[in-house]
Parts: sequence; C-alpha cells; structure tokens
Amino acid sequence: MNLKSYTSEFRYNLKLAYPVMLGHLGHILVGLADNVMVGRLGPAPLAAVSLGNSFVFVAFALGIGFSLAITPLIAEADGEKNTLRARLYFQNGLIMCLILGVVMFLLLIMSAPLLRYMDQPPEVVELAVPYLYIVAFSMIPLMVFQAYKQFTDGLSQTKHGMNATLVSNVVNVVLNFVLIYGFWIFPRMEVNGAALGTLFSRFAMMFFMMYIVHSKIKFRPYIDNLRKIKISKPAMSKIINLGFPSAMQMLFEVGIFTAAIWLAGTLGTIDQAANQIALNLASMTFMIAVGLGVTATIRVGNQKGLKDFNNLRRISFSIFLQIFIIEFIFAILFFLLKNILPVAYIENKEVIETAASLLLIAGLFQLSDGIQVVVLGALRGMQDVKIPTYITFIAYWVIGLPVSYLLGKKLDFGSQGIWIGLLVGLTASAVFLFLRFNYLSKKLIHQNS
Repeated sequence: MNLKSYTSEFRYNLKLAYPVMLGHLGHILVGLADNVMVGRLGPAPLAAVSLGNSFVFVAFALGIGFSLAITPLIAEADGEKNTLRARLYFQNGLIMCLILGVVMFLLLIMSAPLLRYMDQPPEVVELAVPYLYIVAFSMIPLMVFQAYKQFTDGLSQTKHGMNATLVSNVVNVVLNFVLIYGFWIFPRMEVNGAALGTLFSRFAMMFFMMYIVHSKIKFRPYIDNLRKIKISKPAMSKIINLGFPSAMQMLFEVGIFTAAIWLAGTLGTIDQAANQIALNLASMTFMIAVGLGVTATIRVGNQKGLKDFNNLRRISFSIFLQIFIIEFIFAILFFLLKNILPVAYIENKEVIETAASLLLIAGLFQLSDGIQVVVLGALRGMQDVKIPTYITFIAYWVIGLPVSYLLGKKLDFGSQGIWIGLLVGLTASAVFLFLRFNYLSKKLIHQNS
C-alpha cells in the first residue's frame, strides 16, 4: 500500500478522535486547575494534591479500565446493526459501572490512613488525607458518566462526552476559585476547596451526560425501560471478561506512574511537586493519544463486525502513523518550552528547575506512550485483551519500575532516574504491543482469505 492509503484516513480518524481527546483532556484540565490554583499556595499543598491523587489515579484506572469494555462491544454490535445486543451491553455495563463506583469509593476511604505510613513529608500527608476523603466520593458520579460515555463512543457519537466534560471544567474552575481562596460568602478552604470543586464538577458532568442521552431520539431504542434493567449473565460475563484485563492494563500503567509519585515523595517535597508538574503536562499530551486509541477501538470494532480484516489492518496503521506524527511534534515542544511551562504552576525556583529536567525525559517518551496506547486500543477493538495484559505487566513492572528504583534511589539520579525508568517501560510496552498487533492482524487476514 502507498502512503496515501493511510493518510486518507487521517481526517475521519480525527473527526472521531477530537471529541474524545477534548473529553479526556477535560479530566486532566480538572487536575490542571487544581494544580495551578493550589500551586499558588506553595510546594506542600501542591505535593498534597499529588499524593492524594496518586490513590485516586489507581481507583480511576480500575474503574475506567472496566468501562472500556463497553465501547468495542457496542461498536461491534453497531457494525452488525444489532440494536438489541447493543442495548443489552449498555444496560449491563451501566449496572457494572455503578457498582464499581461504590466499591472504588469505599476502597479509597479505607486506604486513606495508609498515607501516614508511606515515608512522605508529614506536612504533605496532613493536607492529603482530608483531600482524599472528599475526592473519593466523586468516583460514583464519575463511573456512571463513564458508562454513558463509553456507550455513546461505541456508536461513534463521541462529541457528547466532550460536551459533558467541558461543562464539568467550567464548574470546577469556578468552584476552585471561590473555595480554594475564599470569595464572598464562601470560606477559604485551600486544598479541601480543590477537592470539593472536583467532587461537584463530576456530579455536573454525570447529570449533563444523562440528560443528553435520555433526551436524544437516536438513543431511545437503547434506553427504553431503563428502570426495568435485568442482569444478563452472558452479557455481563462478556463485559467482565473484556473489562477485567483492560482494567489491569490501565492499573499497570497508572500504577507505575503512581509508584513514581511515591518514589519522588521519598526524595522530598521539591521533587514531589516537580514530579506532579511534569506528570500533569505529560498527561495532557497523553490524552491526545487516548483519543486516537478510542478511535482505533471503535473503527477496529466496526471492521471486526463487518469481518473486513484487510481494512482493519490498513485503518489501524493509519492511526499508528498519525499518532507518531502528533507525538513527535509534542516532543519538540517539550524540549523547547521546558523552562517556561512549569512557571504556570508555581514560583519556587527549585521546583521549576527540577520539573524542567523531567520535561526533557517526558518529551522523549511521548512517542512510546502515544504508540502503545493506540496499539492497545486497536487490540481492544479486536477483543484481544489477555496477552496485552501480560505485556503491559512485564513492560511496566518487570522492566520499567526496577529501572526507576535503581536509577532514582540506589544510584542517586533522583527524579530524573525515576523518569528514565518510565521511558524504558513505555518503550518496551510500545514495541511488544505492536508486534502482537502485527502478528494477530496478519493471522486474521490469512484465516479469512
């Protein structure tokens, strides 16, 4: 195939991806608003938000990972024009997400006391514990939102999740301003104010998404008699069988970044605050890749339903090429703006210098991180989740984390050593996942030729 056969898909890929990009970016922007506003209070409050969110990220990864199973199942049913099957998957997925939201909330509440036994700065822990208690409750509306979002994504209606997230961002920024610093009748709550802003913004996001889905005629065949939902054992088993490995994949990746936060915390408040800034910036560019990863899941799921495996492979490679180009541009920007971007978060010179050194490494792993998440999305669209789960575990926890610990703690490279370990793990994941997709897609073409 010539290059045009891949680049011709770029426009449609972006048409599906950009709402997802903006929607997922919205989740990060909620964190950005917290970080920028809390950062003005000093390094300890910023580090506290980082530490508290390190636990939330783990719960978030598990919950989101399970909900990701809804999208390829809906996309495949949509490709087959099977409305009844799509409805069954959505309704059972909604039940699963609601249960998971409650479970994640309870687990976070029970895990909060562990913050006091993690060798973190005492002044940071004292601020992080109440922050975590408040944000934990937001897992319930977040997971209900995810059920609706993954359902609409699976039907290629990706803009609705974006709109809901934008509403959430506006609510979050306004509440942050009045609750962190105090305004009019609202008291100055500082870190706890940021937590309440996040909580209420996620409820706003959930209610907005529910209103959209329940008011649109196009979704009516899937949501009629929602109050009479019955759990279907085959449908729920299918969702869990796809969702559990996807949740583990998310957990392994988020887990290594969480471990990086904890390792940085043992180096002191400055390193932890710098780590949070670099991680937040890297997360924003990562959401671009997540958007194309969801696009890969949707388009590959559609082609799987149509049993057109030649097009499945061609479309997938078009998305791989597209993310490589985009992430290369971001890598250059990170190199050029490394000393400027951290200033938006904090005025502390030591934190800014440390964050700038981390952004050099973050620029390098943009390529690996983008490619691995998009290939993973394509494999999820093929409903191949078990082998990729083993791959992500080996890449992050057998390869990446030991390198982070060795360089960061034992060889005294500090935060830079920790982030070099992240780069190594992400690169291993990208290579192994691509080899898996290449093998599997060729096999499907051969079997159906």
